[in-house]
Amino acid sequence: MNKVGDGTRILNFIIDGFLVFILSFFAFRFWNFYVVNWNFRPFNFWWFVAGSLFVYYTFWEASFNRTPGKWITATKVVRLDGNKPLLVQILIRSLVRLTLIDFLFMAVLGKPLHDLVSKTTVVEC
Repeated sequence: MNKVGDGTRILNFIIDGFLVFILSFFAFRFWNFYVVNWNFRPFNFWWFVAGSLFVYYTFWEASFNRTPGKWITATKVVRLDGNKPLLVQILIRSLVRLTLIDFLFMAVLGKPLHDLVSKTTVVEC
């Protein structure tokens, strides 16, 4: 069980971030159709980013222990003992990702806050 380095984690973030942005963009455009034509309440784009981020990571990591970015880099999410993470741990990871300070913990503790709080890590397959 080899833990991945910062470069791999950053590549995962770039790939998954791009996909989350695309998902958010289309959800936002879909919603705005109803805002314009049916007088639905408008929402800021960043609400769609937050919702897409939570749903994206929860779905992929709960279903497959990896996201498309982790598939490309041949990595996966595991508990600290090497087993598959529990759904509660995945939900915690997804919620903590919504905080603005999540990534800052990599510089201080060597792992992001969502790994620290959920007691999970990313390893090579």
